[in-house]
Amino acid sequence: MVGGGDGAFIGAVHRMAARIDDQWELVAGAFQSDPERSVMFGERLGLEPDRRYRDFASMAASESKRPDRIDAVSIVTPNHQHHTAARAFLDAGIPVICDKPLTTTLKDANDLAHAVEKSRLPFILTHNYSGYPMIRQARAMIEANELGKIRVVQAEYAQDWLATDLGVNKQADWRGDPARAGPGGALGDIATHAFHLSEFVSRLTAESLAADLSSFVSGRKLDDNANILLRFDGGARGMLWASQVASGKANGLTLRIYGEKGGLEWSQETPEQLVFSPLGEPPRTYRRGGPGLAPSAQHATRLPSGHPEGYLEAFAQIYSDAAELVRAHNDKRAPDPLATLAPGVVDGVRGVRFIEAAVASHKHNAAWTRLD
Repeated sequence: MVGGGDGAFIGAVHRMAARIDDQWELVAGAFQSDPERSVMFGERLGLEPDRRYRDFASMAASESKRPDRIDAVSIVTPNHQHHTAARAFLDAGIPVICDKPLTTTLKDANDLAHAVEKSRLPFILTHNYSGYPMIRQARAMIEANELGKIRVVQAEYAQDWLATDLGVNKQADWRGDPARAGPGGALGDIATHAFHLSEFVSRLTAESLAADLSSFVSGRKLDDNANILLRFDGGARGMLWASQVASGKANGLTLRIYGEKGGLEWSQETPEQLVFSPLGEPPRTYRRGGPGLAPSAQHATRLPSGHPEGYLEAFAQIYSDAAELVRAHNDKRAPDPLATLAPGVVDGVRGVRFIEAAVASHKHNAAWTRLD
């Protein structure tokens, strides 16, 4: 692991998710920008002394030469370090699992995409919400044409944790710094999740957008609220709202998709349910672990219905899919097709393109801006 040291929320989440399905073991890491603290944190996690690294560059160089080298690296640093860290390990021949957004610039995102294409190494982006069984069920239903032609895609991600100035707060501090977070605040932190789900589930590609961004908290350098219109291929229209100042909202990620024959609705705060509303018929509720689910939803299910699964299990699904992709690469075989649902570098490039297009649109009074 690179990043995820003392006080880092997402690093601990990655470590828990990686262990859930017994697919991964943490054996090496460079966890903090301070070399001494990085080594100390590695000691706290019980790593062997020679695998408690002072920085990711020495880790990539050393691990690439070991007979028992790591199978993959998980990069969970602030956004501005994703590119250099990922590139160091790709150049060392090591597969990468990277937190989102992929990079802070489209140039760097394209550079990683070219490096992945050249190396043919597995690269997994942790858009963890795509690991939920009922999200994969929704995707399968749309692929089976149960909604008919898609007309409307609505995605929202509302939180309130940045509704006020938090003062000295490690998580808020780097997310509000353009040098570390990139050009988007709520855009990069949560809107990219909503955008990815809108394309992942609908099977459509957003072609253009019109974005109105706001920074409601005084002194904030990056957006904390985004209202975005989307135009998809095939004529579908979309709306995306992402906010970190929505007072009273904890983690309100919701997706609604409407087609000619019916609609689907899913919420991350009630993730075990997917509501399907066929036109002119009573709504039907699909439940994780219940009857009638697609293979992709069954593949992502661990416990019997009624035993709740949630955020960590969905995150774990990305890590389990990553394990299959890495094993297939090592074995020189085709991976299980269900594992290929894990987001990759192409999804990462799409996310960075989305951020840059939204920022550009906002600067031109919410003008429609192409995403290609």
